[in-house]
Amino acid sequence: MQDRERGKPDNHQNHRAAEGVLSSLIPPMQFPHFEESKQTTTTGSQEQDMGSLNVSKRQRKLLKTSPPISHIANNVSSSSSSSSSTSVASFSAKSPFSPDTLRARQRLIKEVCAKYKSSISKTITRNHVKHLFVEDKYKLLYCQVPKAGCSNWKRTLMVLAGQAPNAQSIKHDAVHYGHHLKTLDSFDRQGIMHRLETYTKILFVREPLERMVSAYRDKFENPNNYYHSLFGKPIISKYRLNPSREALQTGSGVTFKEFVQYLLDVHRPVGMDIHWDQVNQLCNPCLIDYDFIGKFENMEEESNFVLRLSGAPPNITLPSFKDRNPKDKRTSTRITQKYFSQVGILERQRVYDFYYMDYLMFNYSKPFKDLY
Repeated sequence: MQDRERGKPDNHQNHRAAEGVLSSLIPPMQFPHFEESKQTTTTGSQEQDMGSLNVSKRQRKLLKTSPPISHIANNVSSSSSSSSSTSVASFSAKSPFSPDTLRARQRLIKEVCAKYKSSISKTITRNHVKHLFVEDKYKLLYCQVPKAGCSNWKRTLMVLAGQAPNAQSIKHDAVHYGHHLKTLDSFDRQGIMHRLETYTKILFVREPLERMVSAYRDKFENPNNYYHSLFGKPIISKYRLNPSREALQTGSGVTFKEFVQYLLDVHRPVGMDIHWDQVNQLCNPCLIDYDFIGKFENMEEESNFVLRLSGAPPNITLPSFKDRNPKDKRTSTRITQKYFSQVGILERQRVYDFYYMDYLMFNYSKPFKDLY
């Protein structure tokens, strides 16, 4: 089978094209045959060794046809924020998370973008920066990725801006609905470009299927009138055989299998949502040259790295508490596998296809052995 890009949102969302959001070239595809094999459990960030050959055929082909990743400490390049990149080079390399790791991540994104996104327009519109939150005092731009630590990152930005004495005092609703932080699209063109060129641009990502399961658990397994009404009702109506009147009226009780059916449907009854959309669509890393790409799986160390890099006071660190549904266990690899055991091999494959560009761009390994 010929190489193809995975991860395009379904083509029914015409409003996205009108707004100028990046889109991939080919939608998720079904593959006709897969062998049953035992699921694997991986720990940590599930980040692949950038120098190893333990990658898929597709990734090997990509890496063979791209320049090798450099681990040389003085070879730092960031066209849109040279000052912050220079600071990265001067940061102590003794930390387990080093500038070499960061540069390898940046380099891989550039390689993937050159391979798969070379034909996209290089013009940055307001729509491309609508998920970037601005902190002017320490000159930070943070792209929010829901279910990858974004609530605590926004709390930290509010503390840095002097809007609260500490992150623990900021309630969930104040974080998301208080309008305390500006988004980059609220500035004029000159203000947008000035900040993109001079501020430290931060992106934190998470293992894609784990993030997707976390979003499902948060929005559909707990009381949530907004998501149950807006998403639950049409999902149950379209994908459930003989739904009860109560289910149709409330939208509560969406099963994981129904959620997967909705996600993979090119004619979804309701559009996408930021909580389970692809990171490459939310944060546009092929257009925006991020100075720092961090991993949720190593959040404490890597968030402290970038906060110290930005000059934030040493007493300000990213909080780790879970304020929504605190009694629920955090979504882990094991929990993710448990949920995906509820769907078939083909559906697992197609969900992986849907998030494939995130897997490739952010260097996460395949979550199941039986994936193509």
